[in-house]
Amino acid sequence: MDDLNLMPILPELFLIAIGMAFLMIGVFKGNSSTNTLCWASCIGFVIAAVLLMKSDWSVTYILSDMLVIDSFAGIMKLLILLGLTVSLALSVQYLHQERIARFEYPVLVIFAGVGMMFMVSSNNMLSLYMALELQSLSLYVLAAFHRNSLRSGEAAAKYFILGALSSGMLLFGISLIYGFVGSVDFNTIRETLSSLDSIPPGFTVGMVFVLAALAFKISAVPFHMWTPDVYQGAPTCVTAFFAIVPKVAALGLLMRLLFVPFEAATDQWMQILYFISIGSLVIGAFAAISQDNIKRIFAYSSIGNIGYALIGIVAGTAAGVGSVIVFLLIYIAMTAGAFVIILSMRRNGLAVENVTDLAGFSKNNPVMAYAMAAILFSLSGIPPLAGFFGKLFIFEAAIESELYLLATLGILASVVSAYYYLRIIKIMFFDEAVDAFDNDIALAKRAVLLIVTLFLVVFIFVPNFLLDSAMLAATSLF
Repeated sequence: MDDLNLMPILPELFLIAIGMAFLMIGVFKGNSSTNTLCWASCIGFVIAAVLLMKSDWSVTYILSDMLVIDSFAGIMKLLILLGLTVSLALSVQYLHQERIARFEYPVLVIFAGVGMMFMVSSNNMLSLYMALELQSLSLYVLAAFHRNSLRSGEAAAKYFILGALSSGMLLFGISLIYGFVGSVDFNTIRETLSSLDSIPPGFTVGMVFVLAALAFKISAVPFHMWTPDVYQGAPTCVTAFFAIVPKVAALGLLMRLLFVPFEAATDQWMQILYFISIGSLVIGAFAAISQDNIKRIFAYSSIGNIGYALIGIVAGTAAGVGSVIVFLLIYIAMTAGAFVIILSMRRNGLAVENVTDLAGFSKNNPVMAYAMAAILFSLSGIPPLAGFFGKLFIFEAAIESELYLLATLGILASVVSAYYYLRIIKIMFFDEAVDAFDNDIALAKRAVLLIVTLFLVVFIFVPNFLLDSAMLAATSLF
């Protein structure tokens, strides 16, 4: 009878219901309902977050142990819902400006969000795969949402082909794990491996395939090749969505996999993630230096930030996982604020994407320029902004686990990446001014930018509260 208790996944069921309802409304009302459906979806995400916070976060297994509800899943779902709300709010004006306002957009975002929420609650390889594919199929369509754009179509094709390859790798890895362990249940895999004297080589191979597939989802090196092209080619509102939300869900899933079913194989997966983290830090820091397209710069920036998050995971402790959770919250805020400016880069009704287009931005729009400067300083890890503390907590966890080389490389990568962040600030404040951007900036964008800037500045007064909450959630994995 316990399996029939669906109350722990009430937020997901609520989002599924409104997603289906909005789809039917869109069919009957047409694209004229896009605006209403987008804002209704944002309200739906807020209601889902309230339902989530009012639910019991004690460890609960449902649906034949396919899903698990605990404090880690709860806090990761809150981060996902926050990202969904912000990214959809930022998209509304852009959809109309680019004449791609279609009712399918908020529906696809809702179902992608449902997939992400199920990902972080997965307790079985099959539920993991189904949740991952629900998210991925929605993202493939979103990447191609600008149907009349060749770049958007090219980005979607690349994303789909490489995504299909990663899904195949994931299935192959799962089949190997099942063949050598005899189960796809997370807890059973952990118990079986713990009872063995040594890890079967076939299991290790399967685990490598699973980790490679998830490395693609978080755009970690060497599976990052799709990220710059998809970020540049997809509609900018979709790029913002890709940058803000899916990585949070994929990292949550990765942490649950590593510390529950793969716990006994820590020595094996730690070596893999160690080098993936180094590669992501190096590529994210150096590859962005030569970029002129601001969306490609933030693509490489996201790769570098994944490298920092992986340092916390490689630490292999509750402190490391807690630091990653705090880092993801700060990352969501910084990325959302940056994309407010990127989405506002329009001149004579047309979007512009080169960094040089920001020349003289401080003279034409000083308020937004100073807000962007605060965001870029935070991304650089300059104190006392929130980005500094996000990296500090991760480096502290690495030092506690005696990962001195990884922490040192992370600090050096942060110094290198500061170059292209500070270059943008230099262009905004010191280069000769060009024509001003259109001043048609929606209230939602201004509100998001204000909230993000305040959060980055005042974080210094509440770091322990957020860190303690993250640590409490992290302990549920151990």
